[in-house]
Amino acid sequence: MIYAVECTFADPASEAEWNHFYSLQKLPALISVRGFHTSQRFKASGPGCPAYLALHTIDGLEVLLGEEYARKGGGNFARWQRHITQWRRTLYDSPARAPAIEPGGYLLVSHAGPGPLTAMGITSQALHAVALDRTPARLWLASVAQAGAPGVDTLPEGVHAYVPLTGQLNSPQGATPRALEPR
Repeated sequence: MIYAVECTFADPASEAEWNHFYSLQKLPALISVRGFHTSQRFKASGPGCPAYLALHTIDGLEVLLGEEYARKGGGNFARWQRHITQWRRTLYDSPARAPAIEPGGYLLVSHAGPGPLTAMGITSQALHAVALDRTPARLWLASVAQAGAPGVDTLPEGVHAYVPLTGQLNSPQGATPRALEPR
């Protein structure tokens, strides 16, 4: 299953510190939880969607309801919570792991169905919401290399491009994610 966490951070003065915390402390803590298999963070490259997205491949809802998740990673945003807006968590049924997006690549997220991605010649992965906020109910993900990436300012309505903020962590490594160069 793919666990997606979306949000926008509304305090520019502490945003760099929050990103450091999320990428270098929270992600390694999450990937150490039994049942987490991959974790990666992204930032939207344009407007019209939450600014941040984290995708995790997990075994199922029971992982998020467990004591280990609560202790190591869930709910430790108290210091930042007042600055987090557009926050939603959705668990999607998926036959595949979350795609790993390499430096220079893009994660395309479609809320408008697979059609816009197919029209661009891009194959997508369909996700169906099964738990938590269930918003959006359906989502399509696609990975594109920078060389094949469409102009992010010319994407069809309902399609958003995200750039990776970290490399994808894979369990059981639990290592600190490598931060990627800002674009």
